[in-house]
Amino acid sequence: MNRPAVKLASRRRVLAAALGLTAASMAPAWAQRGSPVMRIIVPFAPGGGNDVLGRQMAHGLSEMFKEDVIVENKPGAGGNLGTEQVVRASAQSNTFLLGHTGTVSINPVLYQNLKFNASTDLQPVAMFASSALLLVVPADSPIQSVQQLADALRKEGSDMDFASSGTGTGGHLTGEMFLQTLGAKAVHVPYKGTAPALADVAGGQVDFCFSVIPAAMAMIKGGKLRALAVTSPKRMNLLADVPTMGESGVRELKGFESTLTYGILAPKSMPADVVAELERKILKVAATSDFQSRLVVEGAEPMLGGSADYGRRIQEESRKWGEVVKAAGIAV
Repeated sequence: MNRPAVKLASRRRVLAAALGLTAASMAPAWAQRGSPVMRIIVPFAPGGGNDVLGRQMAHGLSEMFKEDVIVENKPGAGGNLGTEQVVRASAQSNTFLLGHTGTVSINPVLYQNLKFNASTDLQPVAMFASSALLLVVPADSPIQSVQQLADALRKEGSDMDFASSGTGTGGHLTGEMFLQTLGAKAVHVPYKGTAPALADVAGGQVDFCFSVIPAAMAMIKGGKLRALAVTSPKRMNLLADVPTMGESGVRELKGFESTLTYGILAPKSMPADVVAELERKILKVAATSDFQSRLVVEGAEPMLGGSADYGRRIQEESRKWGEVVKAAGIAV
């Protein structure tokens, strides 16, 4: 009969070890208020960018406020399974969502039969980071710049293609927005993940790809991929020598931007005072130099904003990507 309690204690000890916390630092804050342990649901598999950023925030909250914060991965259906779990959670469960542009802004316009409405069933708490994508081609490709890629795509009879980590992902929609902006065509080749997509780009089977930055860095350093541009509005600290799309010299790409926003959301039923308290704590953690330096290593940048700011950002991204999805005729 005691097995569940033993398992829970064991999981918490493993979490403490993983985050480098002592038994004392794991203690009392939530328990003193009679609240359950705080849980952050990451709606993707362990090891990816969403998981890393979610765990960094959990680690920061645990260390700064001496509270027990557990990260749980709930992958599936492009992030919809984990998102739905938080939507259905009660306010007493102390369950929150690691929000990402894909799950809260793209999926609602991409998937036709969702069992929830992210804009009405969740409430934003705070945003803390953004990440750009990296336009890459094979290292031995004759294409040396975005201008040359644009010229090749617009050339009559062009049969170029681009890879992504899957239909409806940020890389896919960024590629579609790039083509729509240029008035060009290319064949989309979806893969089951970033690694196989980049492997085929490096091998020359696919012409180009908009990739998350950490996944592409090793292959760039290893001489297998060439970085042409980042999709952020300004150059990134991690890739200071790589121009932005707006700096490419292609007139149509002036102001081109594709960034993915990360934040924390709560069930709609979560009391306002709980949301306000967590908002304050997230922003305090995200403002520290230690947290921000960790973001840079992961190819991300700080983007701090409270509940209202994050809500506006979600709506802006929903409109932006909704137009891309509609123009490309994408449906999942």
